[in-house]
Formats: sequence, C-alpha cells, structure tokens
Amino acid sequence: MFDKIVPRSEDYAKWYTQVIRQAEMADYAPVRGCMVVRPYGFALWENVKEQLDSRFKASGHQNAAFPLFIPMSFIEKEAEHVEGFKPELAIVTHGGGKKLEEPLVVRPTSETIIGYMYSQWIQSYRDLPVLINQWANVVRWEMRPRLFLRTMEFFWQEGHTAHSTHAEAEEETLRILDIYTDFAVNEAAIPVIPGRKSDSEKFPGALTSYTIEAMMGDKRGLQAGTSHDLGQNFAKAFDIQYLDANQKQQHCWTTSWGVSTRMIGAIIMAHGDDQGLVLPPRLAPTQLVIVPITPKNREDDKQAVMDAVAKICETLEGVRYHVDDRHDYSPGWRFNEWELKGVPLRIEIGPRDLAKNQVVLARRDIPGRDGKSFVSSGNVANEVNQMLDTIQADMLKRATAFRDANTFEPTSYEAFQEVVEEGFARARWCGNETCEDKVREDTQATIRCIPIEQPDGDGNCIVCSAAAEEIAIFARAY
Repeated sequence: MFDKIVPRSEDYAKWYTQVIRQAEMADYAPVRGCMVVRPYGFALWENVKEQLDSRFKASGHQNAAFPLFIPMSFIEKEAEHVEGFKPELAIVTHGGGKKLEEPLVVRPTSETIIGYMYSQWIQSYRDLPVLINQWANVVRWEMRPRLFLRTMEFFWQEGHTAHSTHAEAEEETLRILDIYTDFAVNEAAIPVIPGRKSDSEKFPGALTSYTIEAMMGDKRGLQAGTSHDLGQNFAKAFDIQYLDANQKQQHCWTTSWGVSTRMIGAIIMAHGDDQGLVLPPRLAPTQLVIVPITPKNREDDKQAVMDAVAKICETLEGVRYHVDDRHDYSPGWRFNEWELKGVPLRIEIGPRDLAKNQVVLARRDIPGRDGKSFVSSGNVANEVNQMLDTIQADMLKRATAFRDANTFEPTSYEAFQEVVEEGFARARWCGNETCEDKVREDTQATIRCIPIEQPDGDGNCIVCSAAAEEIAIFARAY
C-alpha cells in the first residue's frame, strides 16, 4: 500500500516530493542533484513536447540538434553571459585519459555554440530568418535541487532564431511568448501572466527577457517559460553577419527561448491536492481509467462485467484510456492509486451497474461523491468526451480563481510587505534597482514580471513613492 501523503497545508515541500515519487513520476538519481524521470512522468513530458512542438512547426520553426559539449572559449565570448552562468557550469578538463587543450563546458544553454554555427551558415539576407529549435538536456550545477523544479540535469526545448532587423527579432520573441501563454492556459490549464523581466532578472546577455509567470498551490510564483530578445550581443560576439540588399555587411538580430521539465512541476503544484496529482485531460498520459468491479468466485458476473467493458472500449475514440483489470486488488485500492496518479476521469462498472444499464463516472478534480455521476451504458463515449472537456475548463477556472483571490493591490509599502507573504502583489515600480533590491531584502520577494497588459495612467512607486508608469508583479518564487 502507498505511504500516507503529508497534507499540503502541513508541509508543502514534502507533499510535493512524496506525490512525485509515489505517483511514479520521477525519483532521485545516485548522482546528487539529478533525477530519473520514470515512464509515467516521461509520458506527461512527451505530451507537453507534442503540444509545443506542433505549435513551433506551425509557426515555421524546424528541429535540429547541437553538441552537448561547448568550448570554454565560446562561453567566454559574451561577457554578461559568462558572468551569469559561471557559478552553474560543469566543466570537462580531461578526456581519453589526457588533459584537454581547452576545457569543455557541458551545455548549460546553447546560444554560444548555435551562434558559432549561424556565423558559418548565414551569408546573405536571403538566408534569413533562421528559425531553429532543439529538444535537449542541459546541465547547471544546482545547489538546492528539487525534482522537476531545479535539478542539475533537466530536459527542455530551446529555440534560437536569427533575423535581419530588430523589429523582426522582437516580433519573434513576442510570438513565442504568445505560444507559451496559449499552451499554459489551454493545455496545462494554468493561468499565466505574460510580461517582461526587470533588468536584474533578465537572461544573461539578453537585451530584453519575457516570461510567463504562474501561481502555485502554496501561493508562490513560478517562472514557467522565457523568451529572450538577444539584440546583437551574440551576433557581434560570434560574428553572425549577412550581406544586405544594398551589399552592406550587417550583424543579425537573434532570439532564444525555452520551456523545460519545470513545466511538469508547475502542473503538479498548480493542480495537485492532498490525494495526489490532478492532471489536465489534454496532457494526462491516461485520460480515463476503467475499473471493473468483479465479485470473487462469481465467474458469470465477472465475465458479464468484462464483456461490458469491452463494448465500452469499442466506442471510445481519441481517448487515452486504460482498463485496470487487476482483480486481485480491491476496487478501493485501485481507485486510490489512480487518484494518486491524477487520472482525470474514472469509470466504475460492476454487476449492479449492469442491472441498471449504467456506469459510474468519477471526476478526479472533484473528489468524493460530489464528483460522481451515473451515465447510461449506451451513452458512455459522448459523456466521457464532454466530461473531459468540462474538467479541463473547470481546472483552468479553479486555478484562475485561486490566483485572483490571492493577488493583492496594496497602497502602502507596509501593506505591501504583509500581502506579498500571502500571494502576488500588483504594485507600481519606478524602475529603480535600489527599490527592487529593498523589496528582496525586506520580503524575499522579487519582481516576477512587468505584465504586457498595463493599466492606463500612472502613479507612485510602492517602495519610494517616486513617479511610476508601470505595474509589476511581486512574489516569493521557486
């Protein structure tokens, strides 16, 4: 039997780790800071990949693969980049039993090596734009590892594009931000706030960084995806030039953007409850589990139930379902296991249901009797499809209502310090890094983003009372 999961209200961090391990999503590797993603967790990641990949390809991007090892001299070419990543680098100094002439960095991100390749491939304005994405693993030396959220090695996608003008690069950066927002809202059922990072929080070497920020179940923020306008920083560092229509050499304008397995952590923390995972139907590895209830030593009843299950399965189209016919486990044990794994919908069917020509549908997002309904056996397929759509929509509504209920608009710095411990604080910021630092020191909160959508008018900075044109989202975050 599964170990009892600690309630979220008692120890949120412990709850998170217990759910991941008991639901067989992932486990700790023998190498400190690394994780093993188990089949169930990887199936969820594959669904995330499929949904994002289709969006990238529809917007003109192609997949490629670049080396895991990067010459140290490449990392050092962009000063801000190397300064930002230096504490996180894993460096190979020996290979084949000999000391390397130049150390190799295990890929923390690929702007440098892809920039070098672009400098070889791009010659003319006719070669632009270059729109490439890769699905890969990266390594960053993490001091405080947490499964899916922060591990030394993790999986992600990283897009890298090159353009002839800054306007095109900025348009690309925002296009990707829209793709990430659409995915988070419509597939992961996570309401996110798209916005711009402050200069102190932006990607090392970027001109501007954009982000989608989400609220987790403990009211902390999580950066769920980023899109960076790199300006010409990397193009100049790696000499990515093209001959324009006027026969003049110009440096390209580049972008990079990524979503990682951190998205799995976001799904777990945004939707999970004290019973375990609650997965959005559009991404769940198994959308529907069918649990036949078969009395012991009554073979006729057992056969009749299994025949009914087979007929139901014949009507299901486009649904990822699983029949749990482990008759040596009690129905209650099986119910608990699938609830732990967050399967969105369950069908229960036994001899009594057969006699009434019905099945029981149980929603994972509404535990207990309130989430159960009786459905005619002849209408199961339609009800299942409609119910999955309803669950998806309700999960988004529930997460949005939770975020909005825990987002505050303080009018004084004293009030700000109180509410930022309880959720998101929407407040004006003058743009001065001194005020940003003060907030961090006083509350451990940071500016999560400066939302793309801004209210009209202006006001005063929540910290120093100076004139402030923009609203920022402040929160404690992972």
